[in-house]
Amino acid sequence: MLSDSPPRHASSSGSVAAFGARQIDLGERRFLRAGRLRWFRAVAWAFVLFVLVAASSAWTAKLLGAWTGTSGLAQFAPYLASVAVALGVYVLAVRLCEDRWPSELAMRPLLPQMVAGLLLGAAMFATVMAIMAACGLYEIRFAGPAPAWVAVGKAVQAGVVEELMLRAILLRLLWRAFGPWVAFAASAALFGFAHIGNPNATVFAAMCIALEAGIMLGAFYVLTGRIWMSIGVHAAWNFTQGYLFGAAVSGTAMGPAIAHSTARAGVPDWLTGGAFGPEASLPGLVVCMAVGLAATRRAWRAGRFSGDR
Repeated sequence: MLSDSPPRHASSSGSVAAFGARQIDLGERRFLRAGRLRWFRAVAWAFVLFVLVAASSAWTAKLLGAWTGTSGLAQFAPYLASVAVALGVYVLAVRLCEDRWPSELAMRPLLPQMVAGLLLGAAMFATVMAIMAACGLYEIRFAGPAPAWVAVGKAVQAGVVEELMLRAILLRLLWRAFGPWVAFAASAALFGFAHIGNPNATVFAAMCIALEAGIMLGAFYVLTGRIWMSIGVHAAWNFTQGYLFGAAVSGTAMGPAIAHSTARAGVPDWLTGGAFGPEASLPGLVVCMAVGLAATRRAWRAGRFSGDR
């Protein structure tokens, strides 16, 4: 069982503590032991662990995708398997090379934090679309029932694997190397930059991803000390965007959807996100930044940024 020991820093609000929140465990043994060039060892380990998780997940999805069926639950299997492999590789690598069970994946707070994240992610995206529909920026048309397996699979895979790589690996280990604020800024910037190669991506779209999702999802990880809430928000946002509203998700389609949403012609892309999707819109930026800054402020007041390097 993954460790769920009490936090070293007890400072937190009552509602946060109810979620089983704790200080981020940065790792302090083996590769991350104190001593000469610890910062370099932390950066090198971040690179190795990032590649291990990304490659194992991608290879699993590709291999099973070639063998499974093209309808029903069989469509979901490659995504689920890639998530399981990514989690397994991360846990094993941390156990062997950091000499600890990753508390960021502790099972006890999984359900409350995941549910809170799912509800918040869906509510946030629905709010963005309500604003854009009310302002005449988007046209939303109901398309009828549609299978959800592909959309669920893509949302779960993105939520779990990307949060492992960007938050549990990059943010945590850059924090170990350089402190919290460098890690926070760098992981957010890298998250935005990682989307620059997506279809219809622009520099503005990448900046929006970095500012809204990079800050917000990092703040939830810092606030709780786990990645479950970040995963829930990430997955629910993508699913609501791609399946419930049928909008582009970072320039790509999620598959069959129950609605179809398109930006109105003649409206500037910075207002709607254009072909990249609503996360590159001004309403998306405002809503996510408001939530992200509130979570960051709460984490600060709870003493979550006071962890040791």
